Amino acid sequence: MSDQNSAKVLQAEAKDRSSSPLARIFSGSVGRNLGLVIALLLLCIVGAVTAGDRFTDVNNLLTIVRQASIVGVISIGLTFVIIGGGIDLSVGSVMGLASVAASFAVVQDLADQSNYIVMVLIALGVGIAAGFVNGIVIAYGNVVAFMATLAMLVGARGLAELVSNRRTFVVDQDGFRAFFRGAFLGIDALIWLFLIVAVLGWIVLNRTTFGRRTVAIGGNREAARLAGIDVKRHTTYLYALSGLTAGIAAVMILARTTSGTSTHGVLLELDAIAAVVVGGTLLIGGRGTITGTVLGVLIFNTLTNVFTQNNLNSSVQNVTKGVIIVVAVLLQQRFARGPSR
Repeated sequence: MSDQNSAKVLQAEAKDRSSSPLARIFSGSVGRNLGLVIALLLLCIVGAVTAGDRFTDVNNLLTIVRQASIVGVISIGLTFVIIGGGIDLSVGSVMGLASVAASFAVVQDLADQSNYIVMVLIALGVGIAAGFVNGIVIAYGNVVAFMATLAMLVGARGLAELVSNRRTFVVDQDGFRAFFRGAFLGIDALIWLFLIVAVLGWIVLNRTTFGRRTVAIGGNREAARLAGIDVKRHTTYLYALSGLTAGIAAVMILARTTSGTSTHGVLLELDAIAAVVVGGTLLIGGRGTITGTVLGVLIFNTLTNVFTQNNLNSSVQNVTKGVIIVVAVLLQQRFARGPSR
């Protein structure tokens, strides 16, 4: 009898602890994002101590964000897909295909005759089209997302190589280069574009019906269907959104490198998925934040910069990234199970 009473007391104390305001804060998205901020600050401190002024220089800090911008935009689209219970392995290849399509000589000539926005629309159109194909095959063809997007990864890369004949197309459209390689208030246009996409992604996920439906589908697909959500159509939209962000990233890589090639985006999907996972988005779906994804991208790019500034072996850098990913997944599993009883 005393054992039962002791057990009840322990359960009551555990419940009180888990229901305290502080516990709720740290177990929620705010607490997880705070942990990411602390990790980012620690990396910055390490960089400042080991590399000194080379790391803390404003130009170097802007370089970190600039390098994070492309994978960051792709990661935001992937965040929606993963929260919705899916996965998209094709974003890197789709970005490469879109960059090739937008840099064709005929497209650039058309842009010269009208406006550089033509190149942007072509890149976005290719990305959205590839995303729609992924979504239709997955939602209506009942193909596992992993296999469907793996097929698109291979197919889009192959198509990019075919249509470009494995050549690199130089972007010499003056309006395009002037706008996307320019700066506003001393900050690169690519960084502004990353910021705009991140803000829009946060608004869509947290303040719209689309975002709430995405979380509901990822949390319990069948319950979402019974609640009246058209799960198949919404899933198609999620992959189209991922394709859209891949198209935006294609525009950004064209601006950064002034060239379109089928090799753009090779293995970029792995970096994006890693950033999303480290940012706190559950691989099983149903939970995630845009803020966490942005912090995850910045953490990985800051880590890369710290290693580069200190001339450290890239292999050690890859091992460190692998350890970070494994730790993030283990923590995800812990939080997904909830407090043990």
